[in-house]
Amino acid sequence: QVQLVESGGGLVQVGGSLRLSCAASGRPFDSYAIGWFRQSPGKEREFVASIRWSGGITTYADSVKGRFTISRDNVKNTVYLQMDRLEPEDTAVYYCGRKSTILMPYRNWGQGTQVTVSS
Repeated sequence: QVQLVESGGGLVQVGGSLRLSCAASGRPFDSYAIGWFRQSPGKEREFVASIRWSGGITTYADSVKGRFTISRDNVKNTVYLQMDRLEPEDTAVYYCGRKSTILMPYRNWGQGTQVTVSS
């Protein structure tokens, strides 16, 4: 069973940067993709970015294109989300999830890490 643990959140000013980490234990190499999602109070969880475990193809939400970069370290079994030029609208709890196959939904959610962008 794959377990995911997020870290790296914190408080940052507008325009600042943070790097989130999603450490995977178990057999993450069996995954189709790892994705980052976020959820703000009163809102549904929304997709941020994803990366295919094999091949490294990345996908981004329009709201973060050009500002966020997702990457993976296969040796460390870790997926990163580099967040630059942060905006107050990026404030949320960030979660990583695993998609085992192209047909399956994201699962194996971690506990989340809080990102707060102050203006």
